[in-house]
Amino acid sequence: MSAPRKVVMVSTSYPRSGDDWQGLFIRKIAAAVASRNNLQLGIWAPDGPREDAIEYLCSEGDIAWLQKLTDAGGIAHRLRSSPLSGGLQAVSLLRRLRGLYRREMADTDLFHINWLQNAVPLYGLGAQAVVTVLGSDYQLLSLPGMVRLLRGVFQSNHCILAPNAAWMVAGLRSRFGDVAEVRAVNFGIDRPWFEIEPAVTDPVSNWLCVIRVTEAKVGPLFEWGGQFFNNNRQLHLIGPNQGNLAIPRWVNYHGSLPASELLDTWYPKATGFITLSQHAEGKPQVLLETLAAGLPVIASDISAHREIIDPGKHGYLVNSQEEFGAALQRLSDPEVHGAMSMQCREDARRLYGSWDDCADRYCELYEELQ
Repeated sequence: MSAPRKVVMVSTSYPRSGDDWQGLFIRKIAAAVASRNNLQLGIWAPDGPREDAIEYLCSEGDIAWLQKLTDAGGIAHRLRSSPLSGGLQAVSLLRRLRGLYRREMADTDLFHINWLQNAVPLYGLGAQAVVTVLGSDYQLLSLPGMVRLLRGVFQSNHCILAPNAAWMVAGLRSRFGDVAEVRAVNFGIDRPWFEIEPAVTDPVSNWLCVIRVTEAKVGPLFEWGGQFFNNNRQLHLIGPNQGNLAIPRWVNYHGSLPASELLDTWYPKATGFITLSQHAEGKPQVLLETLAAGLPVIASDISAHREIIDPGKHGYLVNSQEEFGAALQRLSDPEVHGAMSMQCREDARRLYGSWDDCADRYCELYEELQ
């Protein structure tokens, strides 16, 4: 029997604890990949809970540096919000990753690199890599010189670009299709989301919005929602108030809650889910989980939401306050709501499946790089 192939995974985001949301999908992917008998996984990422089979590759200095980066909101956020200081942090990140890639090249079969900017230090190394692309780093392609730099990286390595949303495929192929392959890879969903059972009918219509509370993530929700929510139709906002926004009194704000509380308490008694985000999204994981739970969604009409929500089947996409109110009214019809709920769950299972299904999709890319 041949020795397991070694994969080194790189990420600048990772949950610090079992209840931390940040980078949770990285932990899920890593755990599923590490469960494969034919693979040996090492990971360079912020410190947090990991399976025993995963080799941790960060030095003490890396751990402290990544902690500071996480506290500052991540490298993409820093580059957008403060180009000068963010640029200095980016240089430091590239230097650390260059050292990692050179150290690991000798006994690593391939790299699994999360986010385009983390692939830059591969320049000239002749490595094999799967490079995931999310909405935040896709936006960085508009920075001067970024496309040219990445083209040099992909010309000097064998890379497959793996956006987590199909809407990014055309743009990536137009920029890099002659120097790298592009394959969209859907993330998976934790099995407990598929197992949620609706609670006993509540006379109150409870709508959930689970987000990082920032101006872009909230979008026009506070502006539009006041006239539609009352004692009989309530909005429950869950997530950290990272933007320090003033939250209207008609909003029931609960702060950050662990996934267990969402699964056990909030999703079973919810009528549906709302997101009017204007943020640069790839494919929001919370919406995949929401479909698996059988909750219809009312969402802003942006690319990331169009790919997930088929209007009339999984909920509605809205562009105005009037459309928002009409969607709420339509989903108050039990027959409409019941049909959509069933369709949401069926399509979540068929299109996304579990994290093991996601790992299978990545392993197929690994095989292509042999």
